Amino acid sequence: MDLGTANTLAYITEKGIVLNEPSVVAINIDDNAVEAVGSEAKRMFGRTHARVDTVRPMKDGVIADFDMTNKMIQYFIKKILHKYRFFKPRMVVGVPTCITQVEKKAVIDASIMAGIREVYLIEEPMAAAIGVGIPVHRPEGNMVIDIGGGTTDVAVISLSGIAYGESVRVAGDEIDESIVRYMRLQHHLNIGVFEGERVKMEIGSAFPQPGNLTTEVKGINIKTGMPASITISDDEIREALKEPLTVILTSIMRALEKIPPELSADIHSNGIYLTGGGAFIRGLDQMIEERTTLKVFIPEDPHLSIVKGVGAVLDDFKNMKKVCIN
Repeated sequence: MDLGTANTLAYITEKGIVLNEPSVVAINIDDNAVEAVGSEAKRMFGRTHARVDTVRPMKDGVIADFDMTNKMIQYFIKKILHKYRFFKPRMVVGVPTCITQVEKKAVIDASIMAGIREVYLIEEPMAAAIGVGIPVHRPEGNMVIDIGGGTTDVAVISLSGIAYGESVRVAGDEIDESIVRYMRLQHHLNIGVFEGERVKMEIGSAFPQPGNLTTEVKGINIKTGMPASITISDDEIREALKEPLTVILTSIMRALEKIPPELSADIHSNGIYLTGGGAFIRGLDQMIEERTTLKVFIPEDPHLSIVKGVGAVLDDFKNMKKVCIN
């Protein structure tokens, strides 16, 4: 399972990816009953009445609300188990680099309470590297940048381990928030985070693109308090994304400066792999290439890299178990 801030994905051995839904829960505050989970709950976000609350229990790649995360995991696992009739399976869960012991325990406890027999954790950049086909067992350095919903993980992998790893809590969610802030400050338009996410996906870019992309943004005019909409261009959104993308670039440069010369030489030959939902930002690979002078590769379906890697570990668990963390 890729238990992500924005989306939760699950893989079953010999079945492939069987789940890809938003990490959102709708709860009835009167009796604490779950009203909806996943895509249905996301559609309810910001549209509920006083007795129903929608929450995103994962924040910055880790569990922010243990009870809600437990309900979400239970819902997803029961949905899968009902379909495939497994009983108390083994599960491998992708977690951010530099996760604390408390955060590890929260993930494991929530999974066990949901009916899992054994829980193993794997760092997300390691899973992403396996998912894109990097031979992680070799004594050879490979750099992976995984930009998820809550965290950006920068890792250099060699000999089935992470030789250098850093996790910064600036990723998809922070990029969405930067668009929300920009619209409020520059256009006096208050929009929701999911509207910011839509704008990012439609016209967001890190590097100037050919043509002129535009989209209509809907929200509330702060001055009048009335519903309003405006048309904005990709130039403006690129300005809005500048600050969070600079933080991500800084973490990449820091990693390249800190690794030993031998690993640096390997990365110069092998390039950088960009995975996660953030890889869909237009021109981000060009931006990284210009700053680092290294070739950047984006695999097919980069947002599925982690769950594919976790699945590969499950498929050959006896030999791949060593890539999991304690």
